[in-house]
Amino acid sequence: MSDLIVLAAVVGGMLLALLDQTIVSTALPRITAELGGSAHYSWVVTAYLVSITASGPLYGRLSDRYGRKPLLLTGIGIFLLGSALCAASGSMGQLIAYRAVQGLGAGALMPLCLALAAESFPPSAGGRVQGMLGAVMGLSYVAGPLAGGLLTDHAGWRWVFLVNLPIGLIVVVLIATRLPRRPGSAASAHRPDYAGVAVFTGAVAALLIGLNQRDWRFLGGALLLGVLFVLVESRVPEPVMPLRLFRVRSYVLACAGAFGGAWALYAALVFVPRFMQGVWHVSATSSGVRMYPLMLGMVAGSGITGVLIKHVRVCLIGGAALIAGGAVLAGFGGVLLGGLALIGLGLGPTMSGLTVIIQRAVPGEFLGTATSNLGFFRQVGGSVALALGDAFLRTSLLAVVGTLALAGAVLLVLTAAALPGGSRKSPATIDFRQLVPDRRRA
Repeated sequence: MSDLIVLAAVVGGMLLALLDQTIVSTALPRITAELGGSAHYSWVVTAYLVSITASGPLYGRLSDRYGRKPLLLTGIGIFLLGSALCAASGSMGQLIAYRAVQGLGAGALMPLCLALAAESFPPSAGGRVQGMLGAVMGLSYVAGPLAGGLLTDHAGWRWVFLVNLPIGLIVVVLIATRLPRRPGSAASAHRPDYAGVAVFTGAVAALLIGLNQRDWRFLGGALLLGVLFVLVESRVPEPVMPLRLFRVRSYVLACAGAFGGAWALYAALVFVPRFMQGVWHVSATSSGVRMYPLMLGMVAGSGITGVLIKHVRVCLIGGAALIAGGAVLAGFGGVLLGGLALIGLGLGPTMSGLTVIIQRAVPGEFLGTATSNLGFFRQVGGSVALALGDAFLRTSLLAVVGTLALAGAVLLVLTAAALPGGSRKSPATIDFRQLVPDRRRA
């Protein structure tokens, strides 16, 4: 029973985070019509994206030090507060500010729920659990826009935010009353990495705003802040993003795979509904229904991965091949729904498989940090893909999907080919432990 409670808490937390990234998109036209401020349309998304991307690695690092439970409860509390404030917004300015609050809490949900699942279930059940969580991710990515359309059409756009409250309160009760608190690693005597937090937040904000607005000044600022961040992290005793993680080959490759896989995912999620509404002239709700092949493919692919997770490299290569085939069909062959099914079938193994690679590559004391960084690279990869699609591939929306999905598939193949082979426990785990200083002698 305790395993079922943990699983329910993990699934509930993931649904909160994932649904809110997609459910708002179909409500935005109605929101801007009521609140005005159509010129600030994209900032409703950008404010949430900046805060969730910047805060994710911070939550992960803090949870490694102080335990998952208090950080997860804190994140959900902030997220629910932001959701209630968004529902009460009276202007676009308020909505943008409250979306930033909401994202600040949501940054805890995905990485900490994934880390909690990895800690709570034995390795023998890890494949099945990750496959199921991958299916939940696929379900939420496609169900979000459909749910947003239905709520907006039949209950009003404020319910897009209010629907988070009952789900969130149930998750809070489960975590607070039934989830045991597992302490993190010993509290450090060193001062928290305030400088790293500040520089990292600024770099992420500049990068995502620059990509969203296609502003080279922000992108240049992000590059400079990124260099400064590396300098800061290499000098502090307790960095918020330990650079030694990037000396582990499996970890680096998994992050690169997440970056590439996000290209296919975000291209399908964003540009295909736009094509359906703009060219096929269907409603937002109807376009959501027509995205079901992608969702069902992701659910099926994640389920297959749960069975074959011992062969994670085969899962990644097979998934990349399916994504490539789907990209050709949807982007250049005119078989849109069939191509979406293949893309979804390929994305399922990649999303679950990359998480498993991360969990095998690092010791438990860095599990939250590593898992959150995987989400960070996935989020940034999606933002880069959307910026490139908007800027350079305006002539054909389906060409956007095909080109970006193919590029992501190539990167996934390169990632899988470079992974160290062998046993369930990657040799990178042993190497990494040798890189971690003994704090008892520090």
